[in-house]
Amino acid sequence: MSTIVLLRLEAALIAVLALVSYGMWGLSWWLFALLVLAPDLSMLGYFKGPRIGAVCYNAFHVYFVALAISFLGWWSESQVVLSIGIIWVFHIAIDRTLGYGLKFQTSFQDTHLGRIGRN
Repeated sequence: MSTIVLLRLEAALIAVLALVSYGMWGLSWWLFALLVLAPDLSMLGYFKGPRIGAVCYNAFHVYFVALAISFLGWWSESQVVLSIGIIWVFHIAIDRTLGYGLKFQTSFQDTHLGRIGRN
């Protein structure tokens, strides 16, 4: 099995765990629906070119920030902050499952999981 397939399977498992956690915490599904695509607003950076676009996109598509927010929400007992963090983790995991990895500065289609879109 290739490394890319393993990374995508790992991301699928993370997405499932995020959904299960979200449900177990009894968090708002309305908020989930409202925010699940919010990290993709970072793609607006591509209007300034592929270098700025990649930096913006990658800043909002790394697990570290989303997990830190999730932890902060859990620690502070804030359901809203916890929701935002878990939704964010889920979003990243689904993106990676679908092959939308972290972007290289050459173009939006060049990712750490391979090239996306038409060749």
